[in-house]
Amino acid sequence: MANEPKCPKCKSENTYQDMNLWICPDCSYEWDPAELEEEIQMNKVVDSNGNILNDGDSVTVVKDLKVKGSPSGIKAGTKVRNIRLVDSSDGHNISCKIDGIGSMYLKSEFVKKA
Repeated sequence: MANEPKCPKCKSENTYQDMNLWICPDCSYEWDPAELEEEIQMNKVVDSNGNILNDGDSVTVVKDLKVKGSPSGIKAGTKVRNIRLVDSSDGHNISCKIDGIGSMYLKSEFVKKA
């Protein structure tokens, strides 16, 4: 009983297994642990070297990036602190503030973990 996982939806500890599914009687959520793990793996954000990025990490830009409205852009080697990971349909999955430029979104393929 100590190995029963918490419900991923409501975090309840009242879960039970039925065949290969786990069920939460509190919120009626059913999940397959294998599919849940696969979904978690797909949602991970990785840098240009394949390292997993998390909220609050510091990263370094690996190539010069052009910025609309800015004559200089972002130079390679610029360090960005305290990033936030966001869901985006256009691939810009990092929200951050860069000194001298301000708030912007970056693609994780153009940064490496510092």
